[in-house]
Amino acid sequence: MLIAELLRKKGAEVATVTTRALVTEVIAGFAAHNVGALVVSDDGEHLDGIVSERDVVRAIDRLGAGILAEPVRAIMSASVYTCEPDETVDTLAAMMTEHRVRHVPVLSNGELAGIVSIGDVVKSRIDELEQDRKALEHYITAR
Repeated sequence: MLIAELLRKKGAEVATVTTRALVTEVIAGFAAHNVGALVVSDDGEHLDGIVSERDVVRAIDRLGAGILAEPVRAIMSASVYTCEPDETVDTLAAMMTEHRVRHVPVLSNGELAGIVSIGDVVKSRIDELEQDRKALEHYITAR
């Protein structure tokens, strides 16, 4: 399955924050959008970075609660693994596993086209296995 098809099924909405947003706003964004990561984008179209729940927890551990009043640029990851809509879910799963990332923004011509989480990848694989099971069951019972 291609990433484009996965995005058609799940939706291409990308929850974003600007580099100026405070870490407390990031936490509120996680809750409001029910996500574990937000794309950091000052214009809502281009990728400036990503911030995850892990980034917040590690920053609090390292720097203390004062980090909550700082802008997201203080804790975000500016180096982000990305993919394109024409890549396969299997290729993305391998990349996520190899680099230990759970959220990958999808870029099309350099602009945000969606985001894929490890949960999306797992769900996609489960759906494929279920389709295979149904096809095999139909093949066996149709004889």
